[in-house]
Amino acid sequence: MDTIPAVLAAAADRFGDGDAIVDDPVRLSWRQLYAEVRTAARALIALDVRPGDRVAIWAPNTHHWVVAALAVTCAGGVLVPVNTRFTAGEAADLLTRSQAKVLVVAGEFLGRDRLAELRDGGHPVPATLVVGPAGVLGPTAAEHTADWAGRADLAAEVPVEVADSRAGAVTPDDLADILFTSGTTGRSKGAMSAHRQAVDVARAWAELGEVTAADRYLVINPFFHSFGYKAGILVCLLTGATIVPQAAFDVVAAMRLVARERITVLPGPPTIYQTLLDHPDRAALDLSSLRLAVTGAATVPVVLVERMQSELSFDTVLTAYGLTEAVVATMCRPDDDAATVARTCGRPTAGFELRTDPETGEVLLRGRNVMLGYLDDEAATAAAVDSEGWLHTGDVGRVDERGYLTITDRLGDMYVSGGFNVYPAEVEQVLARLSGVAESAVVGVRDERLGEVGKAFVIRRGDELSETDVLDHCRRELANYKVPKMVEFRGELPRNSTGKVLKRLLRE
Repeated sequence: MDTIPAVLAAAADRFGDGDAIVDDPVRLSWRQLYAEVRTAARALIALDVRPGDRVAIWAPNTHHWVVAALAVTCAGGVLVPVNTRFTAGEAADLLTRSQAKVLVVAGEFLGRDRLAELRDGGHPVPATLVVGPAGVLGPTAAEHTADWAGRADLAAEVPVEVADSRAGAVTPDDLADILFTSGTTGRSKGAMSAHRQAVDVARAWAELGEVTAADRYLVINPFFHSFGYKAGILVCLLTGATIVPQAAFDVVAAMRLVARERITVLPGPPTIYQTLLDHPDRAALDLSSLRLAVTGAATVPVVLVERMQSELSFDTVLTAYGLTEAVVATMCRPDDDAATVARTCGRPTAGFELRTDPETGEVLLRGRNVMLGYLDDEAATAAAVDSEGWLHTGDVGRVDERGYLTITDRLGDMYVSGGFNVYPAEVEQVLARLSGVAESAVVGVRDERLGEVGKAFVIRRGDELSETDVLDHCRRELANYKVPKMVEFRGELPRNSTGKVLKRLLRE
């Protein structure tokens, strides 16, 4: 059972009438989900999707995305998720580079008609299926190849046996997806993974999270990212947990979903939990069903972990480390204490080997779940994965005597002040322990005397914290060359879709 179509078929058989997706007003059992996917797969085949063809999805977290993505794999195609925040030009670049045969795109959503943007920009558009959060087409619907409501008509052109044969012919080593990197440090690259890899990393995540069919999983992490797709949708397929997608994060709506649907699993970046904890309406809603949180992608203060357990009722809080090229490489264990969860990313999972470069401290990974390579980019692949199979992550870290990894920074984020290397994550961890700091990001900026000095961007909790307070705290806790020379208070920090702070924008 190492292909996504096989996992889906098994889920329909094992979990039957249990809730597969709750996306009000749509509720699908596992059997119904399987039937919907088979219909959508036939529709894709009618649009001439053949084994190995790429199908892009440019849409938010809804049941449509789940059905469409699984249908792509059952048709023998290759899934290419597209970031919903992308402009038409950025999306068109991915469509061209992946040679997408079909585009599944949202209709009007959050004030945008993405298909209209593509056409207005003069970008080539492949055959298209259009969906929306409520299945409603945008104003350019008449020009589309098909709409979501018409997928059954398309499917009628293809016998069920043809689609089932396609799904059954998929092998574990076939290419399953091309996930493009976030592009925070340059042009995005398409990381390719096989079915066996997608299933294996999801299975490892599910086992460490102890996810079962009794769980109800609120997926806030975007489906176009591996956290939402592989550690979300695929985890639920393997375990029978219910998928409850949220199209766009809204803290009040999320809390109401938790209360109404008795959500048990709620992964996300640290900022989501901080927002929940600080919201004035939290006490009015019953969030006691929550049991599992998995976080990462940023500094996690120990006090935040402790508050999540004491105030949000999480029995288990885990941190994990992953990247598009390896998905989930390390993860904490359910019995780890709060300090371990906050200060480390856990130890290897999913068959990964882990070490750090003795000279640079760069984190290196090796194992069966390292990506197959970058799409059409042999040079970038060779630069990322060396001749011995080690993936060079670009992250700096250390491994303790227990084998637990702590990420200290990105190689590109480190700056040199007066001849000394400064790793911003270390400074941010110190700032996280200062009362009144909700979040921070530190970058290096040019300085005539020292080359570079630190500048701290701080989000305050309340208005009482001053620049002097911040700098005095850093002087007490850090060597002088690590102390930021400037502090700027902000209401928010620029982020990519997965919650990572875009430090290049702060440097600019």
